Amino acid sequence: MKMIVAVIKPFKLEEVRDALASAGVQGMTVTESSGFGRQKGHTEIYRGAEYHTSFVPKLRLEVVVSDGEAASVVETIQNAARTGAIGDGKIFVIDVAQAVRIRTGDADDDAL
Repeated sequence: MKMIVAVIKPFKLEEVRDALASAGVQGMTVTESSGFGRQKGHTEIYRGAEYHTSFVPKLRLEVVVSDGEAASVVETIQNAARTGAIGDGKIFVIDVAQAVRIRTGDADDDAL
């Protein structure tokens, strides 16, 4: 199993969610987050005053899928989240040793 962690722009969430649902992904976890990468924050204007923020608002998506589905899920997220502008985000793929569905006790791929 693989955990796919994607950090994306917040306004792309619905597009990514719809694309993953179309690809057969049955669930995901979404967390509001903030951070910076190469863009090193950004400058905003609020009530006429310009100020610099070090952290940019992002969303962190987590999806666990079987090994065979991981590549297509990564491609789906990449295509749906891309704007072509700096700050589109990152995707990380992590090995998952075990998964258990709490309600039934199903394990590993059956728990997904």
